[in-house]
Amino acid sequence: MTVSIKHQDEIEKMRVAGRLAAEVLDHVEPFVKAGVTTGELDRICHDYMVNVQNTIPAPLNYAPPGHRPYPKSICTSINHQICHGVPGEKILKNGDILNIDITVIKDGYHGDTSRMFCVGDVAPHARRLCEITYACMWRGIMQVKPGNRLGDIGSAIQRHAERNGYSVVREYCGHGIGINFHEEPQVLHYGNPGTGLALLPGMIFTIEPMINAGKAAIRQLGDGWTVVTKDHSLSAQWEHTILVTGTGYEVLTLSNGSPPIPE
Repeated sequence: MTVSIKHQDEIEKMRVAGRLAAEVLDHVEPFVKAGVTTGELDRICHDYMVNVQNTIPAPLNYAPPGHRPYPKSICTSINHQICHGVPGEKILKNGDILNIDITVIKDGYHGDTSRMFCVGDVAPHARRLCEITYACMWRGIMQVKPGNRLGDIGSAIQRHAERNGYSVVREYCGHGIGINFHEEPQVLHYGNPGTGLALLPGMIFTIEPMINAGKAAIRQLGDGWTVVTKDHSLSAQWEHTILVTGTGYEVLTLSNGSPPIPE
């Protein structure tokens, strides 16, 4: 496994790309309401990325081995959809929870982040899932410092999720990122402390736990992309792109509209 250590000029470009990705989420937030289609949210984000930011939507036509090209510029995953939901004619309704996943390319470098949105009046159990998942992500982030290991990140996330009665999706994980959308290392959201790759300054990767209200089992829909919970339980996800610094971490995907760090 070869993990890229980013140099200062690369880190600065990643800071720009990360901030721009987060600003797409800020821009679309006022439009996330009952009655709008996920396809319309995709159009709003695409126009902002291409015409305002002069960025490239990384998901559009992205085709890893074994997959047909992804047809849209963002991912929109609703309720029991775990990840990679394809925008279309689906209309948001009051009470839905929605993950919007944004990846932009700016000057050749990727910025990758996602955020949960509550549509109208959301049931307490659904809101709690979103809040606990957000806390899981931050517990993982706070394990990032030189000398700690990837297992410390996964363990912190898994412990908090399971302590609250939730399960962690195993098939999808965080990833290194830079010039490439997906690089080494793979960042699991479960594991044992003190195990796995040691963290070094200059590593950049995402932490993006997918937490289910029910069991961890998943299935993929016929579109070849959308992943859902097998038991139809709710799922939530948050994502930030993280730089390992000399003393700890820097979150590269923060913006003025980013939610505060949980207590």
